[in-house]
Amino acid sequence: MAEVDLEQRGNSIDEMLKKKRDQNPLPDPETLDDLVQGLKIIFQDNEINVEEVNEYMSKYKSNPREWYKYAKFDHHRYTRNLVDQGNGKFNLIVLCWGEGQGSGIHSHSDSHCFMKVLDGRLDETMYAWPSDSEDERELQKTDTHAYETDGVAYINDSMGLHRVENTSHTNTAVSLHLYSPPFDMVECFDQRTGHRKKVRVTFYSKFGKRTPFGCTSVETLEPEKSENN
Repeated sequence: MAEVDLEQRGNSIDEMLKKKRDQNPLPDPETLDDLVQGLKIIFQDNEINVEEVNEYMSKYKSNPREWYKYAKFDHHRYTRNLVDQGNGKFNLIVLCWGEGQGSGIHSHSDSHCFMKVLDGRLDETMYAWPSDSEDERELQKTDTHAYETDGVAYINDSMGLHRVENTSHTNTAVSLHLYSPPFDMVECFDQRTGHRKKVRVTFYSKFGKRTPFGCTSVETLEPEKSENN
């Protein structure tokens, strides 16, 4: 009975917060700080309204002067740079992609993943989950998308797996990612066999400052070496 009461109370609070926002809608975010503060208000709810978050992130127009301090590149791999911890509800991260850099195929630990391109272009390839059998089978590609600056994308594990790449060999790319709830472990998949392994994700920098050397981005999320040959 107590669990039911707590659930009902949580739903009532969510309804109250949503009604309050409907009556006093959030102003469009003019700066990155506006975006962060607005997202914190949206994520006060226990339930996530994907369309609301997508729309709100779309309204922010990328300004390099605002996110430049978080944009730290590495010659060998893409980097994950923590911007804000979202009051424990989400992590907001700037990802920096050098020319030709990309992630491996991965899942999202039952979290919501929102991505906004801040600079350049990113290509997303989606894959179906492999079967639970032990047979080695190549992952099935299901869709592809291209996102230009200010484009917004969303994925969760029910939609499948994906890989994100900067396919340009002349331009870098920068993207802003929101993960809710935050996580530090993901599953990575071998495209040729469907085999999976768990890897820990880390930050190249936090709040604009480089993390200690050795605590880098997820090199195990890089595409398989054979794909780069």
